[in-house]
Amino acid sequence: MSWLGRLVRLDYTVFEELRSNRSATPAAIFIVLATGVIAGLGTWLWALQHDDFTGVDVMEVLLKAVIIGSVVQTAVWFAWVYITYMLAARVFGSVVHFSELTRVMGFAFAPVALGLLVAIAPLAVPFGLLAFGITLMLTTAAVEQVAEIEPRQAMLSTLGGFAVFLIFMGAFANVMEVATFGGLAPGILFFSLDL
Repeated sequence: MSWLGRLVRLDYTVFEELRSNRSATPAAIFIVLATGVIAGLGTWLWALQHDDFTGVDVMEVLLKAVIIGSVVQTAVWFAWVYITYMLAARVFGSVVHFSELTRVMGFAFAPVALGLLVAIAPLAVPFGLLAFGITLMLTTAAVEQVAEIEPRQAMLSTLGGFAVFLIFMGAFANVMEVATFGGLAPGILFFSLDL
């Protein structure tokens, strides 16, 4: 996709193009789901290296992190978009439409695929944080450009939605846990810290 290529080059004009292109909506949602699957594969590869830990069943991790977790993450991502939309529109007066934010935030979610690198166990947390750090940066840029609000307003709108996303994904990491490691979430969000 040329849109993703431009995003990799940090060409933020792609957001304006995506904003008005209704045909990009399915691709944006697919990117969110696909990055969840890829990040979930990173979790599963981590589990393959640690199946000697008591209670870690690699097939259960495959099911919960890759399959169910990616679907759950996609659903919770929509909450992130909605909260961001509500803050941008209601608090900061933007005239942006929910569908426009869905498209640009879906493409900005692509770096979550770097969650595959959590398979490198000693660096799982840094790679997981990097994936979401880049995603947060791109999402804030997308919101700023498409919602036509100030950088501070875009950051606050995005952080509000991201906070809800993290809280819900943290809760899902504690649902149906595999041993005491994590539950229904892909990538770095799989891991529960109540070891």
